[in-house]
This record gives sequence, structure tokens and C-alpha cells, in this order.
Amino acid sequence: MNDTTLLLVGHGSRNREGNKEILHFAAQWRERHPGWRIETCFIEHADVLLDEGLDRAARESRRVLSIPFILNAAGHVKMELPAALERARARHPSVDFACTRHLGMGRELFAVLRGQLDRLMRQLDMPDPHTTGVVLLGRGSSDPGANGELAKMARWIFEDGDHELVELAFTGVTWPRLETVVQRQARLGMTQICIVPVYLFTGVLIERIQAQIERLRRQYPQLVFALGTHFGFDEGIFALLDTRVAEGCAGVADAGAGAAHGLLECDGCRYRLAAEDEHLHDHSHTACHHGHSDADHAYASHGCTAGHGTNAHAHPHAHPHSAHL
Repeated sequence: MNDTTLLLVGHGSRNREGNKEILHFAAQWRERHPGWRIETCFIEHADVLLDEGLDRAARESRRVLSIPFILNAAGHVKMELPAALERARARHPSVDFACTRHLGMGRELFAVLRGQLDRLMRQLDMPDPHTTGVVLLGRGSSDPGANGELAKMARWIFEDGDHELVELAFTGVTWPRLETVVQRQARLGMTQICIVPVYLFTGVLIERIQAQIERLRRQYPQLVFALGTHFGFDEGIFALLDTRVAEGCAGVADAGAGAAHGLLECDGCRYRLAAEDEHLHDHSHTACHHGHSDADHAYASHGCTAGHGTNAHAHPHAHPHSAHL
């Protein structure tokens, strides 16, 4: 790790407190790993954005491992980050740039969300799951694959517990919205509703959610609402990032010097590059318009890389895709 810089890439928020929380998280992560060089940058709404962050990370480094500190892979992870990595490679030809998977909606995140829900249930006077609805509340994306990841979490929570209603809602972009889901759960006989925001850190949308809950409490005085909070400082998030670093470093080692640079599934992907040329990219990774599914992507967890001098996409079945389970 002495010649490698880890670049933690946050989404960025118009609310400065959200960005400060990510910087505070990075400081805590450094304390846990004093031998690691950890830099931070943001995709938008911040002082240090991707290009500058990659340049800073490249100084006095042979390798830069970018870590998308983002829950779901939508346009920022699938398009903007790979494009920034390509620009960085052109600016720093002597530095190897690689990228891990985003945090994702796997068992690690499920454990964090399950813990959030358990804490909310303990706050209730009558914690009966049969009369307590659950709403996982996400940011919302124009990418159906990213929205589908949240739906997977809702299903896992339903199957793991005794709640009769576990649903998902979004704060924007797509549907259903929180008000619609609360109305449906009230009609179906729920007397209490636990709302679990699927957010790492605070921001404008967290403030909006709090205002929504206050309005819903006035609108439905017969219901008891328990609202969770963002969970970026959960121990499970630190552990998940450590896992991503281990996967990423293993992938770089397996790739070898001069081999593929990117570990991100869309980084160098021939379908993404072709779509950029045509301005037609709509890459959901569930079933994109090229007939190119998640099963065709090589992830860092397998120690293989995407594009850039390898035939990883030419033989999609050579590395079975992780089921995130």
C-alpha cells in the first residue's frame, strides 16, 4: 500500500454539512489505517471534484485506487467516473488508475439496514411487526437497475422478518413517493410505520425527509411514525470499505503491470465506449440496450478487470458474476 493512494469518491451535496460528514468519515478511516494514504473528492457540489481529486491522488503514487462511496451505480458511477479515469490516465501515463465497485446493495448493506430497522422497532411502544409497516426510502434514479437494487433490499427485509408490509419509496426522480406509500399502508391497517432512509450522510434530501414526516404526522394523527437516519458512520460501512480495498488491491495485483487499468464494471467497457460515440448510452446493467447484462461484467471481487487490453468482455462466462449474496 506504500505506493498506492486510495481515493474516496463521494457524491457531493448542496448541503455543506453532508460533505463535511464525508471528510469526517475519511478522517476516522485514516485513524483506523494509519499506514494508508487516503484522499477524498466529490462528483458534484463540492470544492474538490473528480479531476482534481485524481490529480492529487496521483502525486507521488504509482497506483490510484478510486472507491465510489456511493450506494447505487447510476449515471455518476457508470459514466462520469469512468470518463474521469480516462482523462486521468492521459494526464498521468506513469500511474496505474483502478476503481473498485461502489458500495452496492449486498449482504453488508442489508445488515446495516436491518440494524436500523431493529433500532426503530425498539423505539415503539408496541413493536408488533404485524401492524408496523416498513418503508425503505431511497434517493431515486432514472436508472431502473439502481432502483431495483433498493427493491431487492425491501424483499430481503420482508423475508428476514415478520413485517406484513415492507415497501420502497423515493424522494425524487421516480415513483412511488413517500406520501403515496404511507397512504396505502394506512388503508391496509398499519398502525405504526418505520421509515428507513437509505442514505449514507446528511444533506438537502435528509432535511426534506424530516419535513415530510412532520407533515405526515399531522395528516395521519392515528399513526405512529418512527424515522431512522443516515448511517454512513455505521461500523458496517467501514468494514465494507475495507473489503472494497482488499478486492481492489487483489484485482490490481492479478491484472499485472501494464494490464487492464479499470476494476469498475463500466470502466473501459466496450459497450459504454460505443454508446458514448453514438450518444445513446442507457446502461442499466440489468438489461441494457446492447443486450449486455450484469452477467457480462467482470467485477473486482473476482480479481478481473474490464477492458483496457484484456478480453474480459469477450468471454463473459469465464468469470461468473457475483450474486452479491
